[in-house]
Amino acid sequence: MVVAFSGGVDSALLAVAARKALGRENVHAVTADSASLAKGESDHCRSLTDTWDIPWTAVATQEFDDERYLRNDSDRCFWCKTALMDAVEPIAADADSVIALGVNLDDLGDHRPGQHAAAERGAVFPLVEAGLKKDDIRTIAKNWGIEVWDRPAMPCLSSRVPYGTGVTVALISRIDRAEASLRSLGFNDVRVRHYQDTARIEVPSYELERVVALAEEINASVKAAGYTYVTLDLAGLRSGNLNDALS
Repeated sequence: MVVAFSGGVDSALLAVAARKALGRENVHAVTADSASLAKGESDHCRSLTDTWDIPWTAVATQEFDDERYLRNDSDRCFWCKTALMDAVEPIAADADSVIALGVNLDDLGDHRPGQHAAAERGAVFPLVEAGLKKDDIRTIAKNWGIEVWDRPAMPCLSSRVPYGTGVTVALISRIDRAEASLRSLGFNDVRVRHYQDTARIEVPSYELERVVALAEEINASVKAAGYTYVTLDLAGLRSGNLNDALS
């Protein structure tokens, strides 16, 4: 089994379960080396798989060479997963392996065209087949001692950009710098939504008061990343909320 490994709890549980069930020689974790990946995430993936004694490879994906991806229409994720499958399929073919993604039951209820792109290419979703939701996955991962059991979701940085606004490497880098500055202030679960010169910060509702308390530092650090205006979303963090525009 070749596991598309992002370093989050879903793909972590999938990789460790595959290692337990199939043995080291029959599992390979692969991480997309992409501009849409936050800085340090590839090293994070390598460190985890080293700990678990799972073979790991970073593969370069070419979605930023695809105009269909750069347009950032509502099907952007389809072209992202297409690029991932293009990069991973040769590895799987050489090992006569299936490609597995860490999709869970909760993911099926959102707009996720990337899932369709992967499924069309023969990828499988073992966590869905096992009937697991996100809470189930975190519980199992905690019981198994998987260190990322409570890690916040880290979706690709392009998901911070409203549909219809084209994505570029420079834009994604700006978002990455802004989010990194917030994490350096202790906000681990955070999104910086990009609206031209304006950054809209999302944190869980219980963190809103602390954002206000650190407003001066946050304003300075996010502006240093390249934004003119810095705003706070008072509704709190909602993963995938840019999909609301599609309804």
